[in-house]
Amino acid sequence: MPALPPEFAAAADRTACRAAIRAGSRSFFAAGRLLPGDVREAAYGLYAFCRLSDDLVDEAADPAARRDAVARLDDRIGRAYAGRPADTPADRAFAEVVAAYAIPEALPRALIEGFAWDAEGRRYADLGAVHAYAARVAGSVGAMMALIMGARGPAALARACDLGAAMQLTNIARDVGEDARMGRLYLPLDWMAEAGLDPDTFLADPRPSPALAGIVARLLAEADRLYARAEAGIEALPPRCRPAIRAARLIYAEIGRVVAAQGYDSVTGRARVDFDRKLALIVRATRATAGGADPAAPALPEAAFLIAAVMSQPQGSAVPRQALRPWWDVGGRVVHVLDLIERMREREAFGRSAPS
Repeated sequence: MPALPPEFAAAADRTACRAAIRAGSRSFFAAGRLLPGDVREAAYGLYAFCRLSDDLVDEAADPAARRDAVARLDDRIGRAYAGRPADTPADRAFAEVVAAYAIPEALPRALIEGFAWDAEGRRYADLGAVHAYAARVAGSVGAMMALIMGARGPAALARACDLGAAMQLTNIARDVGEDARMGRLYLPLDWMAEAGLDPDTFLADPRPSPALAGIVARLLAEADRLYARAEAGIEALPPRCRPAIRAARLIYAEIGRVVAAQGYDSVTGRARVDFDRKLALIVRATRATAGGADPAAPALPEAAFLIAAVMSQPQGSAVPRQALRPWWDVGGRVVHVLDLIERMREREAFGRSAPS
């Protein structure tokens, strides 16, 4: 079969990435529908590669296999930056995105370093160590997203890293039980010691307790502090991009509120934001105005290396912003998002009621 012309092959890769995100991350896919078309397609391409990378490490059968997966991912990043991506839609789309938006290689390599820490079962002595992990697995993605949206200044990048770190802290707080049952622990060890919890005992038999609830509450308080700081960064983005990023911020912060409403028990169940609440938050995101956070607040020290990597690389061939619909013309996109989530809800309800 003859090869597709380059423009059709690239379109096919973007379509495959879009389908992968729709299947693997409904909240990200829905929020992404609020982005302008060029930004949305680039974001899906970036996120598809990041998601594939995470899945490859998570699904490895044992520590040796996880280390091998990390090594292969490291090689794939090198190939993408050399213009010879691996023969998959996600790799080809990733190579296209990092070249078009002048994304420094240090950013995706930081992400893979975080996955390597997962592969080795690393534990985290204090909150600073947790922030170092979050900077790698989430702050790096926040910084790459900021570059795709055209925000390259240090203050905007610092706030993007804040948002990524806040989301990761929310993930950690929500998934304490799920992680423990897989032998993983991301809670600050000094907090556990202060609360009288032994890490190995907890991992052997993860159970909710008032002491554990206090740790989860502290982690979510830190996430809320970073969400508040990140709000100023959203205002630094092109206006057309703000509703989508604010929607993601609001939905993730809401996960923390659900955890709190469940008594900070993230061992016996997994907090979820219901569809109706997501709809309300998405609508709110299209109407929100700037908060009072300081856009010039210092970056998290653990994320400073990401910002330095961007500052040391000239913008070069980063694509110019294309003329798009006015930023206030989000009505049509909101309708599509609401319709999309409603259809997802209907399919999920059918799946629950269908015979197995």
